[in-house]
Amino acid sequence: MKFRAEIDVMPLKEILDPQGKAVKLGLDNLGVTQVHDVRIGKHIQLEVEAENKAEAEQKVELACKKLLANLIMEYYEYEIFEVEMA
Repeated sequence: MKFRAEIDVMPLKEILDPQGKAVKLGLDNLGVTQVHDVRIGKHIQLEVEAENKAEAEQKVELACKKLLANLIMEYYEYEIFEVEMA
């Protein structure tokens, strides 16, 4: 079976986000002053082949923990969807 994982990796709330601060300043300079906080992260899509959704989840967990997220500074969350085989 084939699955698609939609993964979001974001900086921990306790960690300073310089990119987010720069975007917030840019928005303020453009007159968009109603925005109170900006956090910049990554969105990653993976296509995974696995026997079932549980196995696909194990593969995605491993990828996130070992490569895609720096767990000291970031957290991740994901959703997994079954993909129709063509």
